[in-house]
Amino acid sequence: MPISSIDGCSAEHWGEVKAVITEAVESIQEHSFTVSLVSDSDESGVIQKRIVQNVYSADIVVCDVSGKNPNVMFELGMRLAFDKPTVIVKDDKTDYSFDTGIIEHVGYPRDLRFSKIVLFKEKLAEKVKATYQKSVDDPEHSTFLKNFGKFQVANLSEDIVSTDKMILTMMSELQSQISDVKRSLHTQSPALERFPASFHIRRAIKDFAKEQDCKLNDLFGSGHLYDYVESKIDAPNYFDSRAEFIEMVDTQLRKLTT
Repeated sequence: MPISSIDGCSAEHWGEVKAVITEAVESIQEHSFTVSLVSDSDESGVIQKRIVQNVYSADIVVCDVSGKNPNVMFELGMRLAFDKPTVIVKDDKTDYSFDTGIIEHVGYPRDLRFSKIVLFKEKLAEKVKATYQKSVDDPEHSTFLKNFGKFQVANLSEDIVSTDKMILTMMSELQSQISDVKRSLHTQSPALERFPASFHIRRAIKDFAKEQDCKLNDLFGSGHLYDYVESKIDAPNYFDSRAEFIEMVDTQLRKLTT
C-alpha cells in the first residue's frame, strides 16, 4: 500500500488506511495473523531483499492498489507471479487496472466514512479468512496464474535465486525501468502538457507569486519558490531527483513569462 503522499492523499491518510486494514485482519478469530508492511523487519539490512523475501514468504498478502503507486504495483506483480494467497483492496476513486481487473477487489471509500468502513472491515476479514483457508485446504489453489494455464511457479530457493546479488540485480533492473517510465513523462514533448505535474507546477508558481506579491520574472532561481512548489505537488512522487524537479519548475516558469 502507499505510505507517502500520492493522488491527493497525505501520508497520514494512508496511515489511517493501514490501521483500518490491520484492525480488520486482526479481528479474524480463526487465525492469528501478525500484520506488517512488506518493508518491515526486526533486523537492519538491504530493504529490497527484505521486500522480496516478505512478499514471497507471507502467509497472505493484502495489497492496497489505491492511487496505483508504481512500487505497490510492482510488489503486487511479484506476489501474483509467486501465485500465493493475495487479497486486493482499493478505494472508490481508483480505477481498476487492466491486468488485475479479473481479480475481485474489496472496495472502501476514500473519505473513510465510518459506516462504510465498518462494512469494509467485515468484508475484508471474510475475504482474508476465506482466501487463506482455501490455500490451506487446496494445494492447487491459485490467486491468479492458473486462470491462464499451467505454470511452474518459481521459488526463492538456491537453485533459482542462488545469491543475494541475484535478488538485488533483479530489483535494480525493475526499479530502473520504473524510473525510465517516470523520466519519459517529463521529456520536452507535447505529451508533457498532458502530464498532471506540469499543470500543478504552473498553478503553484502563480499561487506563490500572488502570496508573495511579486512578479514571475523575479522568481527564477528562488529557493523559496522551489520549496513551495515541492510541498504543493509532492515532488518525490513525480521526480527522481531535486535537480530534475528544479529543471521542470524553471521550464514551467519560462512558459508563464513568455
